[in-house]
Amino acid sequence: MTSDTSSVLRLPAFRHFLASRALSSMAFQGASVAIGWLVYDRTRNPFDLGLVGLAQFMPMLVLTFLVGHVADQFDRRRIALICQWVETAVVVVLALGLWQGWLPTWGIFLAVVVLGAAVAFERPTMAALLPGIVPAEQLQTAIATSTSVMQPALLIGRALDGLLYGLGPVTPFLDSGPFFLVAGYSAVSIPPPAALPARTPMTLESLFAGVRFIWSKPVMLGTLSLDLFAVLLGGATALLPVYARDILEAGPFALGVLRTSPAIGAVAMSLYLTRFPLRHHVGMTMLRAVAVFGAATIVFAFSTSVALSVAMLVVLGASDTVSVVIRSSLVQLLTPDHMRGRVNAVNSLFIGTSNQLGEFESGVLAAFVGPVAAVAFGGVGTIAIVLAWARLFPALRKVDTLAG
Repeated sequence: MTSDTSSVLRLPAFRHFLASRALSSMAFQGASVAIGWLVYDRTRNPFDLGLVGLAQFMPMLVLTFLVGHVADQFDRRRIALICQWVETAVVVVLALGLWQGWLPTWGIFLAVVVLGAAVAFERPTMAALLPGIVPAEQLQTAIATSTSVMQPALLIGRALDGLLYGLGPVTPFLDSGPFFLVAGYSAVSIPPPAALPARTPMTLESLFAGVRFIWSKPVMLGTLSLDLFAVLLGGATALLPVYARDILEAGPFALGVLRTSPAIGAVAMSLYLTRFPLRHHVGMTMLRAVAVFGAATIVFAFSTSVALSVAMLVVLGASDTVSVVIRSSLVQLLTPDHMRGRVNAVNSLFIGTSNQLGEFESGVLAAFVGPVAAVAFGGVGTIAIVLAWARLFPALRKVDTLAG
């Protein structure tokens, strides 16, 4: 463990933050996997799985600007605690309804909407908390450390509740509940801020202040929009089932390996960045990382070898992590504390939109031109976006350091 990582982990507030994020994400991913299995078991209609994803995403789309305002007006620790109480209540109701046999399918979708609304409040609120609990010079290390913990937590959550579902549909929800409760306890254990923000009326101006702030900062606008369009175009992971079955002809086990590969690259890169933080030329580093993401997508598109495909997905995960760490650090460092809730809410919407629409774009394009051409187009488009953004946002190219 490096001195930078050891130093940030010595901060009790950061340890509580890390525990809360990891446990909540593990519980949410596990519950999501179980909900997907449950809905498909009942309806046997793949379209309903798409509706589950839509039900999770719509609350974020609807609530984003309200979320940001609330996160900048109230104690962020308590907002996270309330969200995790709500998430606990949802999985307990699902468990009871399944156990007693009264839970209808529409009730599952309603639970997904409530869960999505709680997550829509929780994620940007927790992101806005981080700069207040670590020194600015340690923020990059804190974000990289958080990323290195989050990826295994996501994988464990998906795998554990997938296995627990085999013991019965009630089991994974009973498992997620305690994780959400401990996550809430960890969030509220973070020391309170020295002073709570002054309350201001909720107006259209205050609701949309985050959008105006991002628009006024070329570096931030360039960073967020670069990530948005790169993920929109580079949606190779959405077509992994097609590649595993029809192109690589490798079966379900290979699909599991392919799905895990980006996370392996992400963990490896985040651990590297905790040991060797980015010191200089971070703007150009981000542009190059996104270009590597696009190039790896192109190679993956034409690969007919499982080993090469896995290697390219590892590169995808690693290069995306470089972009995530730089983007997250710049957003936090460039935003004053009283605006962080609103700016992080918009950032969260960008991330959710790019992921959801990116999968949709890949699927639609693959239906028309085939999976190989669709993925290759995404990779070429990503590189084109990098070249265009390097010219449109010269300030982004010139960003040198992530020091606060």
